[in-house]
Amino acid sequence: QVQLVESGGGLVQAGGSLRLSCSASGRTFSNRAMAWFRQVPGKEREFVARISQTGSETDYAKSVKGRFTISRDNPKSTVSLQMNNLKPEDTAVYYCAASRLVDDSAFDSWGQGTQVTVSS
Repeated sequence: QVQLVESGGGLVQAGGSLRLSCSASGRTFSNRAMAWFRQVPGKEREFVARISQTGSETDYAKSVKGRFTISRDNPKSTVSLQMNNLKPEDTAVYYCAASRLVDDSAFDSWGQGTQVTVSS
């Protein structure tokens, strides 16, 4: 597992932008797929975006495609989520996640989360 620390959350008006960052510890960052998930109180955690180990492949939830962009910097062991044209329904706690080394579809390391609030 790796230690993950998110930053960049906050309060923004609808239509605005925020950039989330996640810093990872350890030497295996470049061998792990990375992802962002989000959770609203009382609801299950939902997938937002995923990026492959090299950054060559990305996937997005339908609800954020075209508005959010995931990227990574392997030498710096960071992954980011650029969120544009934010909507009130994007309000949630956002979590950074790292995949297992042996199965990059399974995520077993999680950050503490950062709150994103979008006002209408």
